[in-house]
Amino acid sequence: MTTTTLPPLALTMGDPAGIGPDITLALWTARKALSLPPFLFIGDGDVLRQRAQALGLDVAVAAAEPETSARLFPEAIPVLASDCAVPAVPGTPDSRNAAAVTGAIETAVALTLAGRTSAVVTNPIAKAVLYEAGFGFPGHTEFLADLSAEAAGGRVPLPVMLLAGPKLRAVPVTIHIPLKDVPAALTEDLIVETATITERDLRLRFGIARPRLALAGLNPHAGEGGALGLEDDAIVRPAVERLKAAGIDAVGPLPADTMFHDAARATYDVALCMYHDQALIPAKALGFDTSVNATLGLPFIRTSPDHGTAFALAGKGVARPDSLLAALRLAEELARNGQAMKEAR
Repeated sequence: MTTTTLPPLALTMGDPAGIGPDITLALWTARKALSLPPFLFIGDGDVLRQRAQALGLDVAVAAAEPETSARLFPEAIPVLASDCAVPAVPGTPDSRNAAAVTGAIETAVALTLAGRTSAVVTNPIAKAVLYEAGFGFPGHTEFLADLSAEAAGGRVPLPVMLLAGPKLRAVPVTIHIPLKDVPAALTEDLIVETATITERDLRLRFGIARPRLALAGLNPHAGEGGALGLEDDAIVRPAVERLKAAGIDAVGPLPADTMFHDAARATYDVALCMYHDQALIPAKALGFDTSVNATLGLPFIRTSPDHGTAFALAGKGVARPDSLLAALRLAEELARNGQAMKEAR
């Protein structure tokens, strides 16, 4: 049982032209009915004010620090400024605001590593827009890992993307690379490290005493004994044997086409998939509005809604906030789990 109050969650702005402001406002206006965990919005307060006006919402916005945000939260959205260079127009992204977007992420990570906020929750970014401004990372996940290097002893940790929904947890072993590059990138060591990080965080943060890992094969029918590809027998199977030898409950390689029906999902706690879409297609099909993107392997908790910026919906009042709500709740749950473990020591 925890005895201390959690610091607020750090919620980043995301792309200010996307639906991040819309869904943030939608949740805050329903904060009492939803028992919303307090958050500190890191971004441009004027973006929230202007979007609220466009959506016809009566929302107060107040400048805050982590230590004052919980007191302010019932009456106003507490904001720590990361101001845009130019006004944000819903549906029209502008790379001149990239510094505000990445600055909000940097601030959220720094505050969380310092213990002033309890977790990082990130609104969606548009990578192509950031690339125009010189962003040097494939995506959010890799950027967060780089920001973790100092806290991780100077080594950039391997970030593991977990899609967590009510019906499925799935991890892609290779992430933001072209499909044609997957076989060369997939190694026995990468599979073992990804699975080990996943197993550890499921135990220590999710509270699963002995996580069960199911590893998908790379090829159709997990290679069909070599007839449909050699990688499953040469790479995936030896990785599974190494995991078992280390005491991890792992099975595979399994044919991916039979891993995601109801009966199959009941046999494992997480599916490790060999490439991006092998994990994200079933995750989104089974929980498009309620799945959460959580990054494992970092020295802090990070969650995010499992959708993009949806520029076409921005400012129209039709974007659903369900996934952001799930991300906030999961972040709070993981933070409380971590706090409880510390207090139990």
